[in-house]
This record gives sequence, C-alpha cells and structure tokens, in this order.
Amino acid sequence: MSTYLDYQLITRDLARSLDRTSKQTIVSRDTKYYLDNIGKVKSIDDFLKNDRLFKYAMTAFGLKDMAYAKAFMVKALREGVADRNSFANKLTDKRYAEFVKAFNFAAKGEDATSADAARQGTVDKYMRQTLEENAGDTNEGVRLALYFQRKGPGLTNWYEVLADTALSSVVRTVLGLPDSFAKADIDKQAAYFEQKLKLDDFRDAGKLDKFLTRFTSMYEINH
Repeated sequence: MSTYLDYQLITRDLARSLDRTSKQTIVSRDTKYYLDNIGKVKSIDDFLKNDRLFKYAMTAFGLKDMAYAKAFMVKALREGVADRNSFANKLTDKRYAEFVKAFNFAAKGEDATSADAARQGTVDKYMRQTLEENAGDTNEGVRLALYFQRKGPGLTNWYEVLADTALSSVVRTVLGLPDSFAKADIDKQAAYFEQKLKLDDFRDAGKLDKFLTRFTSMYEINH
C-alpha cells in the first residue's frame, strides 16, 4: 500500500494500533519485566547495572543507540535538570533532558523510580517508539510521518527541526527541497523554513494532519 494509506491505517485508530503493539510477544514480555522490576531500582548505579531495564528506558526515549554510553548518561542523571546549566539541559538534543526528568534521581533519590513518568509514562513512550520502528521496517516514510506527528506539536523554533535529521527531512520533502539543501548555512535554512511554514500550525491537529498528508503523498512520489 502507499505511504499515505499505511499512515492513515495506523493513525485512524492510534489507540488500537498501540494496543496491537503492546501485545507483540517480545514487547509484552519486556514490558512486564520492566514494570515488575523498575521499582527495585534505588540509585543510578542500580539502574545502569541492569542492562535490560536501562535499554528499555533508553529505547522509550528514542535513545536506544546511546545505551552503550553509560558514563555520558551517569553525568546527565547525576546533574539532574533543576539547574538550566546542567549537563542534560545544555545538550541540543532535548531527549536527554526528558529522560533525566523522568528518572530524576538528582531530585528524588531512591524514590525516582516510583514516579509515574518512570513507570507507565515510560511504557507509553516505549509503545509509541516501537510502533514507529515497526512501521519503518516496511515503510520509512510512515515512520517519519509518525515521528513528526509526535514531535511537531512541541517544536518551538526551526533550529530544533534542523538539529533533528528526521524532522528536517520531512520538512524538506514537503517543501520540495533536495537533500543538498541541508548543507546550506543553518541560519539561511531556518529563515527559509520560517518563510514557508508556521510552527504554530503543528500545534493544530487539523493543520498538522494536512501537512503530513502532503508529506506522505510527496514521499511516495519521490520514492
């Protein structure tokens, strides 16, 4: 089927799509293990020593590829997010600050994993990440559309888009720009996007849907 139809099939009843994902054997097994054991984690060291729990959590926040960088994550977790100059807060990629906020050992100590953000909140994120990855296994355009649907409403400036290769790829596709445009001066790229599109539109469900309909249609043409 086309990129557009595949995307519509998933998003038409997103709750059902996520439920189907949760029932996949491996997903169900790993989620049960996570919920049964995350509350036993009382420190950053406990967290990183349990690879299964840590990788599940990192995957939930889209950081699976960084699960090996434990010293990096220890620094982020130890400094927390209360100080805007903390390590996680200074990183351009906001996923790290989101992760640290969910597993806030710096502020909550051994109670960090009792927070909903560290439990069901993380499971919900894991399901969405897995749904997107599964979609990408058969159609990368659908994965990109789902990712933009999730991230778009929270964008505050075009530099956040340009810092994310997936988001910027979607925007370039919609605007009919070649991949080589990504090599242009970043300020010029941001100015061009600003001229052509409105970030506020991504916070409007109807306008975001129209934008992604356009993307999925153009992706199909280009691929």
